[in-house]
Amino acid sequence: MKGLIGKKVGMTQVYDEKGAVVPVTAIQVGPCVVTGVKTVERDGYSAVQLGFGERKAKNVSKAVAGHLAKAEVTGDKLPSVLREFRLADGEEAPACGTVLAADIFAANEYLDIVGTTKGRGFQGVVRRYRFGGGRASHGGGWTRRTGSIGCREWPGNIIKGKKMPGHMGNVRRTVQNLQIVKVMPEDNVLLVKGAVPGANGGILLVRSAIKKSGK
Repeated sequence: MKGLIGKKVGMTQVYDEKGAVVPVTAIQVGPCVVTGVKTVERDGYSAVQLGFGERKAKNVSKAVAGHLAKAEVTGDKLPSVLREFRLADGEEAPACGTVLAADIFAANEYLDIVGTTKGRGFQGVVRRYRFGGGRASHGGGWTRRTGSIGCREWPGNIIKGKKMPGHMGNVRRTVQNLQIVKVMPEDNVLLVKGAVPGANGGILLVRSAIKKSGK
């Protein structure tokens, strides 16, 4: 299992060897420094913690600064984002302080990418769940509402989980099996086929595809 923390740069398009246009998302992955290692004997599970980005050391809490100091990650600039990646059974974890970059991936590999979707605020059911709404003519008294949501007889209440207006977006989402079109190690950039969740500049978790790892 390979994984890095990245930042969504934006979308563009490239041409494949047949001249067809391929829509891609540019993701800056790394450099990521190893800031901690979890072991089964001590923590109950096996994982590696990575740090990404930069922020001034004066803006880092003492707890985080002390944690990074144990991993020998010091200086005027410290990582701004810390995330963990689970390790496969028997996989050896890199040592603390090791820097990982985009070159751990190769073209044509498949990835699972985790991000936070754009927040849309409070929305109605037509936009939130693509409801059809009511009739726009011939006596229709409502167009963008839910319609009936309860019962007059048993059970006589609104069933839990009923799709209704509410907060839309700003949730964690995973897109699976996205293919790497090109790796640009000099810039630590991956060009991934298709779209990924979130706005430009959002933080992403980029890891090997679980369902494609054995193929």
